[in-house]
Amino acid sequence: MREINTSSSSIKSSFSTRATKSQLPFGIGLFIVLVIFGLFLSTISGNLSLFWLTGISFGFILQKSRFCFTAAMRDPYLTGGTAVTIAVLIALAITSIGFTAIKYGDFIKGLPISGQSYVVPISIATVVGAFMFGIGMVIAGGCASGTLMRVGEGFTMLILALFFFVIGSLWGAHDFEWWNLNFISKGKAVFLPDVFGWFGAIVIQLLVIAILYILVEKWKTRKQNQ
Repeated sequence: MREINTSSSSIKSSFSTRATKSQLPFGIGLFIVLVIFGLFLSTISGNLSLFWLTGISFGFILQKSRFCFTAAMRDPYLTGGTAVTIAVLIALAITSIGFTAIKYGDFIKGLPISGQSYVVPISIATVVGAFMFGIGMVIAGGCASGTLMRVGEGFTMLILALFFFVIGSLWGAHDFEWWNLNFISKGKAVFLPDVFGWFGAIVIQLLVIAILYILVEKWKTRKQNQ
């Protein structure tokens, strides 16, 4: 029996080694093609080559980390896994500090605050949109970033999801003026520094994230003890 197991392990190791070796030339060739295409884009526009580099880098990071907002919300309920949820909370904490620093830097210099166009009114449209998007990304098995990443991996189901994602986005863009006129424009935009001050806003933001982190850790412990 030991000889059979040893033989089986050797066969698997041999197949794994051959698979790795066979993929290496393809990986090197693909990398060269990506670099050449990036250089070609730089002759057209510096921004295009930057977008190309950023997109490839983010795609690589997403694929290797399995980072997905859908998984962050779904996994604790379905599988009890909280690794992605914790990663999202940490990412939110880091970006909260970073963006606050950028915005506050503009504020103290008397410059227009960066990104203020993204501070939009909260209305019934926010609730409807969140509800529909939540249902859609759970059924599809991925949010926008997760869908694009898995399409790159060759998941045919996600190709279908991406197609309808595009259709839904175009439909939403077509009806946006109606939603804006009847609902969005009637809501109230909330910029936390205007309400709590710059220091109070970041403290409250980080406090909420910390509370969610503690709840996630308690959920993880509870699932492990079941």
